[in-house]
Amino acid sequence: MNGADSLTGFEVSGWRVLLNTEASSLVEFAVCLPLLVVLVIGIFDFGGAFNQKQILNNAVREGARFGASQPTNDLCTSCGAPASVDAIRFLVDSYLLSARVNDCGLSTAAVPSAGPPWAYSANTGCAGTLTLTVDRGVALPETGSPTVYLLATQVTVSYPYQWHFNNVIQLVAPGASYATISLITTSATAVNMD
Repeated sequence: MNGADSLTGFEVSGWRVLLNTEASSLVEFAVCLPLLVVLVIGIFDFGGAFNQKQILNNAVREGARFGASQPTNDLCTSCGAPASVDAIRFLVDSYLLSARVNDCGLSTAAVPSAGPPWAYSANTGCAGTLTLTVDRGVALPETGSPTVYLLATQVTVSYPYQWHFNNVIQLVAPGASYATISLITTSATAVNMD
């Protein structure tokens, strides 16, 4: 009597199920599922970061355009942020809020004590620190001879983006860890109109 003859009818039918091709498909799915989840979360996370970068690009572009249209007669080298620079901050902040992006408390950030450039830092309710830098006196060279420099307004934002990929990578590689926060930095420059 061999080992297969000693099995009961229930056990024999269980072995037949395991030997069936459906069982191998189930095992393949169980092996591939963590990889699939990591891939989908990675795509979702990268898409979120790309969308955030586009929103930040638009916010600094609007801030630079607005700043370029403001008069430069309120600028000084050793004073706090003038009204035109503070207005740029409020414009960028309102753009972020209308796009449903956490502004990290930019609207209540302390006014920088000296400039240019003027840098606002905000970290209320964020995983890191958002930094908004406004420089109303950037010298841009115009092509040609002789070189002529145009004064421009440059607005730069550095935003802390929180990745979710690190939570899921543990399914595939336990113990692996990646950065959970990255700074997305973007800037825009527009020539001053006055």
